[in-house]
This record gives sequence, structure tokens and C-alpha cells, in this order.
Amino acid sequence: MIRAYKFPLRPTVRQEQALGAMLRDHCSLYNAALQERRDAWRHVSKTTVRYGVQSAQLKEIRAFDPERQGRWSFSSQQATLRRLDKAFAAFFRRVKSGETPGYPRFRGVNWFDTVDFLKDGDGCRWNSTPHDPTTRVRLQGVGHVKVNQHRPVAGRVKTVSVKREGRRWFVVLTAEQDQPEPLPSTGSVVGIDLGIANFLADSGGEFVPNPRHGRRAAAKLQAAQQALSCFPRRKAKDRTANHQRAVEKVAQLHGKVRRQRLDHAHKTALGLVRAHDFIAHEDLKIRNMSKAPAPKPDPDQPGVFLLNGAAAKAGLNTSINDAGWGVFLTILHAKAESAGWEVIAVDPRNTSRECPGCGHTAKENRPTQEKFHCVSCGHTAHADTVGAINVLRAGLVRRDAHPA
Repeated sequence: MIRAYKFPLRPTVRQEQALGAMLRDHCSLYNAALQERRDAWRHVSKTTVRYGVQSAQLKEIRAFDPERQGRWSFSSQQATLRRLDKAFAAFFRRVKSGETPGYPRFRGVNWFDTVDFLKDGDGCRWNSTPHDPTTRVRLQGVGHVKVNQHRPVAGRVKTVSVKREGRRWFVVLTAEQDQPEPLPSTGSVVGIDLGIANFLADSGGEFVPNPRHGRRAAAKLQAAQQALSCFPRRKAKDRTANHQRAVEKVAQLHGKVRRQRLDHAHKTALGLVRAHDFIAHEDLKIRNMSKAPAPKPDPDQPGVFLLNGAAAKAGLNTSINDAGWGVFLTILHAKAESAGWEVIAVDPRNTSRECPGCGHTAKENRPTQEKFHCVSCGHTAHADTVGAINVLRAGLVRRDAHPA
């Protein structure tokens, strides 16, 4: 199995300058390759430029510009070109499937924050000074950079990536490991129902409260955004010191909320995996759930639109995104796979409207958001608990029908 590790870097001043130059040059390479593809397709010949053609040009580019492009790893530049190729592949896939295409865009230097090295030892070397108690990673053109390695890396390192987050630098490793020993079996199964009032409810009647990290930080974020809005839009190199501090303040607050959300997701998922051998959850289409409602044109007045509930839906969308269901489910699947357990997603339709006692399904069974009262048999419970019970039953049916 493949596992990722993320460690903070502790570069010197010169190394930090070199890292910034590396990002800028890779960003320039990405944008130039994108421009070449656009120009070739706009030509009357409608020429398609692919990764193989652009990768073959790297040797000439590096020889022509040895002070910039020639400084960095050849394989990392190939990885940047592959990133562009993947963006075009995703664009054509969306066009073919009828989705909103989203043509690949040019990247500003502040929006290009990662450089990938596809193989340890090719342009980079993890633990480059094994004789030194301080862990370092060697990057071509930068040098041996100190790493704050707070836990051991198990397995063989496959890829190395350098990432910038605000003013901080990180190294991200992927390591190939043997399948770990599964956790001791508990014999317990559980279904979970994700929500807004409570982060999740399980089939045993337990609830995990919703921390609402984004809402708690909303006042500080609003003040920071208002302070930032006082400055005119400028490129990073043209900003004043006060403008740059305002930008960094907003980024710092967003980063804190993101880390809090990740921490909560990891701890909640770990608790579920340690307590249960089998977990069932709803197969939620989160992107569709958090979409803004379509506008309603007034047929009698051209250019005028009817009320469509967008204001109320905006609050719900904010709460859905603040809960971080997608991040949690991704982490849950990864931890369950590592532990040797099974996680199954089931159809969420009518899970909170079907009575677990008699099986009667009706909209009237859920008179309020929290209350469930079956109009057929009179069964009463919390609506989220009922949903979790039905999710568990559906998950067990799927598992028995398609055993692993």
C-alpha cells in the first residue's frame, strides 16, 4: 500500500529564496506549455500538442536558459508538464460527459505552490545526510534542507514533493509499504448518518457534535477580509508591507480552520475504525448538495427573476462545506483500508423516512428535522439515528450480496 507523510521544512534564508525561484520557474514552464497548446490549436492546422512533444523540448529549453530552467531537476519539470497534461485530459473527459468543461487556466506565482519529484534519487534525495541526527532532504538547485521529521517513515520512499503554504514550506513523501497487520476484530458493525446539527449519528444512538470551525472563525475572517478589501488588487511584488500582512492574515485564518477540520476528521474516523469492523455510510453527492439553485426567470418580465430560495440555500451550503463531509469520508476509507476493515456506501434515499420497526416509508414519518414518528406503527426515535440504522441494514445487505 502507498502512504503519504508530510513534514515541515526548515530552510535557511538562501534556501528559501531558491525554493521560491524553483516554484516561479516551474510556474513559468507550466504557463509556457499551456500557451503553446493554445496557439497550436488556434492555428488553421488545428495542431494538437501532447506531453511527449513538450517533454522532448525540455533539453533545448534547459540549454537555452541555464540560469533558470537549467538549474532544476529534469524529472521535476517533466512532472510539471504531466500535471498540465492531466488538466487537459480532465477537460476533455468533462466535455465528453457533458459536464461544465473548465478549460485549463494560466497559473499565477501565488497559485502554483507544489513541485513534484517522481522518484527518490532523481533530482532529490530523502534523508540525504544519514550520518547526521538531523533529517535533511536534498533538492537539486536548493541543497540539503532541514526537515522537522516528527515520526518515522516506514517503507520505501517513492516520490517527493515540495509544497508552500503561506510562508511555510513542507515536504510530502509517498512511501510503499507492506499491507499492515489488521486490527484485532471487535465483531461490531455500525451505520453512520452525516448531518449539520450533529456531525454524525451512529446506529447505536451515539452522536458526534458538529464543531463548526468555520462558523467560529467567521467573525475574525470577516474582519480580516474587510481589512484586506481596503487595499487595491496588486500583484505580490507590488504590494506594500501592510497589504502583504493583510493577505497573510487571511491565509493564516483559513489555514487554521483547514487544520482544525482535518484534525477533527482524523480523530473521528480513527475512533470509528478502532471500535467497529464494518462501517456503512450514505453515498452523498456533496458537490450536488452544495450547488446554488438555478435562477427562475420571470416569464412575464424579461430580465427579471423570481425568488428561488438562493439566500436560504447559501446558508445551508456554507454549513455543508464547513462540516467537511468529503474530507472525513476520504480519511475514513483510508484508515479502514489500513486496518483491514470494510466501508460501504449505500443509497441515501429515504433512509430517514423508513421506519426501522415496520418498514413503512412516508414523508410524514419525519415531522421535524430531528424527530421521527412512524404514522403506521408509532415508532419514535431521533431521525438521524433512524437514518443510521437504515444505512447499516442496507450496507449489510450489500456486503452479503457482494462478499469481499
